[in-house]
Parts: sequence; C-alpha cells; structure tokens
Amino acid sequence: MRKVMIDLTPLREHRDLRLLLGGELVSVVGTQLTIVAVMFQVYALTGSSLYVGLVSLAELVPLLAGALVGGAVVDAVDRRKLLLVVTALMGLSSAALALNADRGAVLWPLFVFPAVTAALSGFDSPARRATMTRMLPTEQLSTANAMFQVLAQLGLIVGPAIAGLLLGGVGIRFVYWIDVASFGACFVAIAAMAPQPAAAGAAKPGLRSIVDGFRFVRTRPALRGAFLIDINAMVFGLPRALFPALALHRFGGGASTLGFLYAAPGAGALVGAATTGWVADVRRQGQAVIVAVVAWGAAIAAFGLVAWLPVALLLLAVAGWADVISAVFRTTIIQVATPDHLQGRLSSLQTAVVTGGPRLGDMEAGSVASAFGNQFSVVSGGLACIVCAMAVAWLIPGFRRQGLDPESPSDPAAPALA
Repeated sequence: MRKVMIDLTPLREHRDLRLLLGGELVSVVGTQLTIVAVMFQVYALTGSSLYVGLVSLAELVPLLAGALVGGAVVDAVDRRKLLLVVTALMGLSSAALALNADRGAVLWPLFVFPAVTAALSGFDSPARRATMTRMLPTEQLSTANAMFQVLAQLGLIVGPAIAGLLLGGVGIRFVYWIDVASFGACFVAIAAMAPQPAAAGAAKPGLRSIVDGFRFVRTRPALRGAFLIDINAMVFGLPRALFPALALHRFGGGASTLGFLYAAPGAGALVGAATTGWVADVRRQGQAVIVAVVAWGAAIAAFGLVAWLPVALLLLAVAGWADVISAVFRTTIIQVATPDHLQGRLSSLQTAVVTGGPRLGDMEAGSVASAFGNQFSVVSGGLACIVCAMAVAWLIPGFRRQGLDPESPSDPAAPALA
C-alpha cells in the first residue's frame, strides 16, 4: 500500500513537521469557518451578492502585496518567530470579527479584517514552506508537500460543511471564536518547534531583495518552467466563472448542481493527495508536472463536451486529481532549485501566482464565453492548457529535465544572489 497511500514516514521521523502540520490542520479548518461566516454575514447585512463578491476582491491586493513583501521578510528573520507573530495577529483579526458580531455587526469590519488576514497570509504561507525545506531531506519534500495538500483539501471540504452546521445552530459569533481558538492551537504548536534563524548572508528586506527574487527566477530554467506552466493551467484551466451558467443551462439543475460542480475538483484533489505514496519515487519531476497539466487540460476539455452530470463531475474530479499532483511536484521543484536564503521570496512568488491565477482564469473564461459561448470557452481553455504545457516543455528543456537534484551551482546562467 506504500506505493498508493500517502507515505507517513516523514511524520514519524520529524517532530517539527508533526507540529507544523498539526497546527496547520487546526488553523486551516478554522480559517474556512471564518471565510464562510464572513460571506454569510455580509449577505445577511446587505442582501447583495455584489457585496459578497467585493469582499473577496478586497482581499486580492493585500494578499499579493503581503506575499511579495512577506517573502523578503521570511528570508531575513527567524522563520519560527515570524510565524508566531503572524499567527497571533491573524488570531486577533478573527477576534475583531467575533467582537463585531457580539456588538451587533457593522459592515466595514467584514471588509477590513479579512483583508488584513489576507495580507498576513502572504507572510504565513511562504514561511511555512521555507521552514519545511530545513526540516526534511530532499527526497521527502514531495511527500511532505502532498501532506500539506491533503490538509488544504480537507479544510476546503470539511470547513464549509462544519460552518454551515454551526451557523444554523449556535450562531455566527461562536464560529468566529472557534477560529480564534484554532489560531491559539496553531501558536502553541509553532512555539514548540525548534528555532529557524535566518540563513547566513540573508539580505535585508526591501525592494532590492524582492527584485533579487525575480532575477533568480529568470536565471533558473526549472523555476521559469514551474511558474509559467502553473499560470497557464490556472488561466486556461478550470472555468469556475462558468459553473452557474453550466449548472442551469447545460445540466438543467439548480443550486445543488452548482454545489456539485464546485465540489468535484476538490474531491478529486483530496483523493489524489491521499494516494501519493508513489511521488517520492518519481525522479523526473518536471516531466511529471507536464504530464499532470496535460491531463488537467484534457479532463477540462472533455468536461466541456459532455451534458450528463455524473460524467461531468467525474471529469472535474480527474482534473482536480491532476491539479494536486502538479502542485506537489511544482512546489518540490521550486524548493529543490532554490537555496535557503531565497526560499521565502520564491515561496512568496508561488503564493502570488496561485492566488492571482484563478482570478485571471475567471476573467478569461467569462470573456471567451461572452464572445463565443460557454462550451467553446471550456473546450478551448482545456486545449490551450495542453498546447501551452507542451510549449513550455519544448522551449524550456531545463524544466523538462528537472529532477530531485538541484541544478548545478556551476551553471553560468545561475549567479548567486543575496
């Protein structure tokens, strides 16, 4: 079963990884509770879906800015201390939402504090990924990344379900206070970890430090390929913006059908992440990403051609499975190809791409659908994803050949950057 089910050896061997993952598990569920509660409360106060959408939009710029600045900070300070500060501030942000609900609820905190949390997450995610690279040998990184994917997918599935039950039962204030408690548990877990001091010779955070991160990506084919193929998959891939129209007009359903469409990729991703016992044996990780992205594009294109809901959901689940496999290997490639003193900055760029890409994809899918129809938008997006993945493989052979060993430091195109 080791070749199928996720390998738990890194958890057994590394105490700090257990602490990091344990705290993340509690926190990610709590965060999903608050996301649902904020949307619910905004709609209850305004009766407007537009305002609900604006909450998400208000978080985008702070998150991107936080990610770019956060990566530079991660590389310059003790990562454990930074995680403690960020976790405490996120807990305070959720506490502010709880107090707002306690005192009758006004609208502006529901925009301000989620935006604050989004900005802080730009520090949190890069710090976690950068910390993990110090805990584990290279051959265990892909397995550990799969574990984080399992937690993320569990949070996306379990968190909203629990939130729905709690909102209909004990009320919205209790949901926010649960999130505060989850950050407290995460804080305790991080506090028990070993210190994670800044790398020797780490650059001071600032604009030059951020620019150095971009320069480093330019000098490394493996990194260029990983970021380009990720942007391609998200912009041309999952057509989330079309799901409401497809649920109503293609599949002849309503809200429940729409819920199934949104849930199917996550269900496939959870299954994919939980059955990654084989990933540590894959040596050509660049090739694995290319295959996974091609499979993603093919599943999306096929989804655009079917009109029977069960088959459509199966294809979306296959797409979600392929996406999580791609994510595991892409993250590992970035970690392996990046020296310790740049881990935070490269992780922050990954956070920015993963966050901004789907929103660009929503715009692309909606624009093409408006001009040529929903089916054309879905099918052409899946095919474009395949074509672009093959182009990256052809034009960046260094990415295609990327394995578990980092690129040679003697590479003349790869100068060391502070």
